Amino acid sequence: MTKADIVAGIADETGLERAEALRAVEAFMNAIKVSLANGQNVYLRGFGSFIVKERAQKTGRNISENTTIIIPAHNIPSFKPSKTFVEEVKNKVVVK
Repeated sequence: MTKADIVAGIADETGLERAEALRAVEAFMNAIKVSLANGQNVYLRGFGSFIVKERAQKTGRNISENTTIIIPAHNIPSFKPSKTFVEEVKNKVVVK
């Protein structure tokens, strides 16, 4: 499923124009990105959590030059689905 499929589904289900549905989807994704970039987690009850995970500094290898490099500590976005979401996917339950 692509973003275009999601926009089309939202437009069909809500009766919105596709352009309005696209703006809503874009605004939703942008709000999540901004929150995560600011270090704030996003919790969507019944769906899951978008969280920021911290990766520690570690040593890596550049195998083409056979050298050791330091990979600095950094943050990465992560998604953790809720228990109900996992159960619905596991049991192939369609909730509308």
